[in-house]
Amino acid sequence: MNNSKVAIFQVILIVTCSLGIYQYSLNDEANAVGEIIVIDSNGYEHRFEESPQRVAITNTYAASVMRMLDVDPNVIVGISGDFYDESLWPEFVNTPLVQQSAHSEIDFESLLDTRPEIYIVFATNGMVDTNAIREKLEPVGIKVVALDFYKYDKLEDEISVIASLFSKEVEASNLFAEFDQIETLVENRISGISNDSRPNIVMEHHASLTRDPVVLTGTSQWTDMIEKAGGRNVFADLPGHTTHVDMEAILDENPDVLMFDGITFDIGFNAFDEEGKCKTHMDFIAERPGFDEVEAVQKDRMLIMSGEFAGPMMIHGLPTLAKLLHPTLFEDIDADLYLDNFFTQYHDIDRTGKFVCISSSEE
Repeated sequence: MNNSKVAIFQVILIVTCSLGIYQYSLNDEANAVGEIIVIDSNGYEHRFEESPQRVAITNTYAASVMRMLDVDPNVIVGISGDFYDESLWPEFVNTPLVQQSAHSEIDFESLLDTRPEIYIVFATNGMVDTNAIREKLEPVGIKVVALDFYKYDKLEDEISVIASLFSKEVEASNLFAEFDQIETLVENRISGISNDSRPNIVMEHHASLTRDPVVLTGTSQWTDMIEKAGGRNVFADLPGHTTHVDMEAILDENPDVLMFDGITFDIGFNAFDEEGKCKTHMDFIAERPGFDEVEAVQKDRMLIMSGEFAGPMMIHGLPTLAKLLHPTLFEDIDADLYLDNFFTQYHDIDRTGKFVCISSSEE
């Protein structure tokens, strides 16, 4: 009987120890792969034991989001030449350049000298080969985190990635509450508009400056903006992010509003279109064969919006676009105030510059 009890005790002891060792191994494995897990916009999972302390970034959109979440700028050890405005980015005046712009070739020697843990790049920008960058940097221990911050439907998800990386979940929650407030304001104002009453809009890409029309389709960030502001992108159903169309296609649609993204124009923060390129461009559009019969041209409803509207500022810029499309519905709304608050609150600087060019009121 005693031998049986001893045997049973030994079995229990062995099972208990085995379970303990198994549980320990699970915990040890979890700790080994990292406590922070994020998935970037290319679908890649990244694991970190702690928040990254050395970060290289290629574009100002990522830096803006880090500011919006109050991430310590000292973690940024490498930048691109897009941070040329010292008044807006004074903390990066002496930060090493790792590439000339977000779209240029990487200076790998300079990048490796900065010893970054992660490199934040665009995820889906057609001018950036994110996969090639990942193949070169991941083997040397640099995690390539791909985030765009220029797609309306992905913006909060991408901001959440930065929040998780740097333990800024509270700041992200407050930011999203502000987003909701702005979106609700606009949504309430346009809720009574029927689909037939929404202005038909053609949004041309800046590539249209040098070739036949290139329009933005339904997968572009601008379509989300246009729809949220109470408009309709007439080319939303075309394939691709951007696509060429014939002049006749635009004439057939006879849009109420012609919009152009302003990335290549001298407008935006600290830029004033001093050479009048906005007016030159809109005059050029009006002189296209047959465009004198287009509703948008006849009623002076052509808009050029700065690149900031296609980045992390897009929700703060939503009232501006909504008021341009529906001036009577937003007559009592100071849309500029939302843009001003974006810069004073998140960049700690007064907004200066020309952010929108309008054909009917050229300054």
